[in-house]
Amino acid sequence: MSEDREMGKYESVKWKENDKLKLLIIVGTRPEIIRLAAVINKTRKYFDVILAHTGQNYDYNLNGVFFKDLKLDDPEVYLNAVASLYTYVGGYSDSQGLQGTGRGVYDLNTFTSDEAIIPTRGGDWYDGGFWQGLYLHDWGIENDAIQATWEYLYKVVMLSNKSLERIDKFAETHSATELPAYRAEVRAMRAMYYYYLMDLFGRIPLVQSSSVAMKDVVQSERKTVFDFVVKELQEAAPLLSDAHSNQSGPYYGRITRPVVTFLLAKLALNSEVYTDNDWTDGQRPDGKNIKFTVNGSELNAWETVIYYCDQLKTMGYKLEPEYETNFSIFNEPSVENVFTIPMNKTLYTNQMQYLFRSRHYNHAKAYGLSGENGPSATIEALEAFGYETAEQDPRFDICYFAGIVHDLKGNIIKLDNGTVLEYLPWKVSLDITDTPYEQTAGARMKKYEVDPTATKDGKLMENDIVLFRYADALLMKSEAKVRNGANGDEELNEVRSRVNASPRTATLENILAERQLELAWEGWRRQDLVRFGKFTRAYSSRPQLPDEASGYTTVFPIPEKIRVMNERLKQNPGY
Repeated sequence: MSEDREMGKYESVKWKENDKLKLLIIVGTRPEIIRLAAVINKTRKYFDVILAHTGQNYDYNLNGVFFKDLKLDDPEVYLNAVASLYTYVGGYSDSQGLQGTGRGVYDLNTFTSDEAIIPTRGGDWYDGGFWQGLYLHDWGIENDAIQATWEYLYKVVMLSNKSLERIDKFAETHSATELPAYRAEVRAMRAMYYYYLMDLFGRIPLVQSSSVAMKDVVQSERKTVFDFVVKELQEAAPLLSDAHSNQSGPYYGRITRPVVTFLLAKLALNSEVYTDNDWTDGQRPDGKNIKFTVNGSELNAWETVIYYCDQLKTMGYKLEPEYETNFSIFNEPSVENVFTIPMNKTLYTNQMQYLFRSRHYNHAKAYGLSGENGPSATIEALEAFGYETAEQDPRFDICYFAGIVHDLKGNIIKLDNGTVLEYLPWKVSLDITDTPYEQTAGARMKKYEVDPTATKDGKLMENDIVLFRYADALLMKSEAKVRNGANGDEELNEVRSRVNASPRTATLENILAERQLELAWEGWRRQDLVRFGKFTRAYSSRPQLPDEASGYTTVFPIPEKIRVMNERLKQNPGY
């Protein structure tokens, strides 16, 4: 994609005023593009042509190559206004993408929590104190990663605004039946990115134009953004496809109605947090008093969660019989995954760094890959899983490498000095420099099946990155029922029984624990801890910061360099 196209600096599509006969050509699949390439190019000599792409099996890095190599002009409607946005959902460099890269959305939601830690190991993983700062909640207002995450999220918002303007301009002279669906898809995309911004930063600018000057940007209260996001998603949903976005086909990797439904459930679940404009005063709205209009009925927050989770079941989502299926090398057929980032080591530029970062160098080398010997489970995570107890959760060995590890042929992996590589989970702490377990402390990320054919040090693999899945919806429903005064045992134990874990009573404490067990390494822990009022507490290697009990670190600061460009932006309390 050219820089100009990336920045959205091109004119809205329109017929050329050349007195030629107007011809609209619609293509979808790659074979169609290849077969018709010569014909399409010929028609441009004699007709005024607009080429539209339906989006079927669309990926810019593949389809876009066809258009370039076959000397085809880009399809003007879908490609430019909708499909181009999906190149930003995944990422290939720091702070880009919703998951897969480092120093971005995932790391801000994971290494700031009691779920995962990146210990300083001598000269490794200090990086100017960045990783320690995340874990200690001592990130400051000039943190480059926080700023880069803000800029990435707003980049997609602004490109979405440009796309909506382009669709509207095209609609002035065309009556294509696909345009309302395209517009709804972009609105849903923009709403999703505002959801992440609101979750991470609280009080943010709500910008709906691509041409607004930075100096004119106005900050909105968190509840205002929340109301906007809910409205956008609710209005977009009926116009979207019911397709399972994670599965191969024309809607693979796209925002469909199930994706929006999941997001609406997640918004309602966190509505006590998101409708609170002052998160430092120790008070929150009561979810029973937060009202949503859903399908013509007024529901409270918890009833709304239940409604949308039930909708996902109606749409055909269910638990996979085997937990591991959702994270297998070829996980596209999963009936549980709701939204994923498509991965293919030859067709996509998206990267998955998490496994690469976590495994010891020799561990990764034994797979024919590379590693960075970093991220590990915390002491709290080990305790939650009951590690080395009679009640150890069955998912521990699926989610973590611990103890002696083997290559894919079953051979024991050794360190450079010939001793056996053995991960020591309990030895983890924030700084293990100059200790006997500097290289080996910590249980390491496992969860995704090893793809031995992965490229780029193992970062370009086949396993699609899981963003949303139905197990989360079941746990959301269980929590909502309990918060609404009902019994949530059924949903909680449906999740637990899948892995042959013993039944538990659905208390809020047990549900929070279950979310850690079921969703380990999936990027939800910070949000969950904030909702349960536990994010700012002290835990292993992390004392509570002065005044942190107020809750000010539950959102990140507005990056200072952004505020310098617009002094009307007020810094979040406590920073």
